[in-house]
Amino acid sequence: MFHYTIVRDGETVEDLLRTTWRLGKKTVHELRMAKAVTVNGEPVLWKEPLAAGTVLKFEFAIPASSYKPTAACNVAIRYEDEHCLIVSKPKGMATHPNEPGDTDTCMNHVMRYVQDQGGVYAEHVHRLDQGTKGLLLVAKHPIAKSVMDRMIEEKTITRTYAAEVQGNIRSESGTINEPIGKDRHHNTRRVVSPTGQHAVTHYEVVKRFKGTCIVHLVLETGRTHQIRVHLAHIGHPIVGDTMYNARETASGDYELHAIRLEFQHPFLNEITTVEDR
Repeated sequence: MFHYTIVRDGETVEDLLRTTWRLGKKTVHELRMAKAVTVNGEPVLWKEPLAAGTVLKFEFAIPASSYKPTAACNVAIRYEDEHCLIVSKPKGMATHPNEPGDTDTCMNHVMRYVQDQGGVYAEHVHRLDQGTKGLLLVAKHPIAKSVMDRMIEEKTITRTYAAEVQGNIRSESGTINEPIGKDRHHNTRRVVSPTGQHAVTHYEVVKRFKGTCIVHLVLETGRTHQIRVHLAHIGHPIVGDTMYNARETASGDYELHAIRLEFQHPFLNEITTVEDR
């Protein structure tokens, strides 16, 4: 169950679902047949123009997500509303289970939190590599999942990362537009390849040191290891990222941090900005 406030005078429920949220025909039909949308406790007429400020109530059966909850939630919640969660995934933790025995992933911890709040549904909208820490967007109901998946596809959710890289990138900012594919000689490594998938990363140098610099990066696409591959391709791998030809550090690891999420919230009609420092 969730609420939505009509923004534009004259908007209908059908306009909202089909044009604004662009939900699939099947979903719209199911909501209509279930009389899932009400105003002041009464089913709403789908083609009736509504006044700005009208509060719609959506109430429908929500399927349970399959993630087995952990005993306790050990991921930090950075933001929450009726529609989504934004959590801080720790470094070294997978976003979601990849094998039946994976029960300590970020989504397992999120499910513990959701169930403790009386919910049954949680699905990640994007993912973070296991070695990357930071902000992960999670939908709390299927309509949010559908709308936010499309927002990711249409690049209207801005995801900003921070990394320290080897050397000093000459330009203050730039864009790396190089396709990424699998490395034929390494099971998990990715490479820039003419036959790979389209991949675009924007970067800005925010701090310079003697032999390294801190860069902020914005993903336009979300390929596996995209930031790591692109930075290595321009000769500035993330410090400690030995898989991509960086020098080994004392910790034996690299640091990549998803520090910021920003988007026009499709249900609250406001800019939502969350940071993880």
